[in-house]
Amino acid sequence: MYEISYSEGWDEYFKKMNRDMQTKIWKKIQQLKELEGIRHLKKGLPYFVVEMGQNRICFKEENNFRRIDFIGNHKQYEKWYLSFMK
Repeated sequence: MYEISYSEGWDEYFKKMNRDMQTKIWKKIQQLKELEGIRHLKKGLPYFVVEMGQNRICFKEENNFRRIDFIGNHKQYEKWYLSFMK
């Protein structure tokens, strides 16, 4: 079982989502405590990504901790992801 933590600024896009979507994503965050077999982000970045329709949850995993760094839709995810490629 993993403990969930949050990096500064993780909720930049999350807080702009409607309440229904926030609730669905929050449930998925709670599932991250036990969820296995998660896709690793490519290009050598130390992140994992969980997809929920058009939304993405990106996090780092270290020992028994999963730190959420980003939650947003696909377009916001691409912008966040490409910021590491510069």
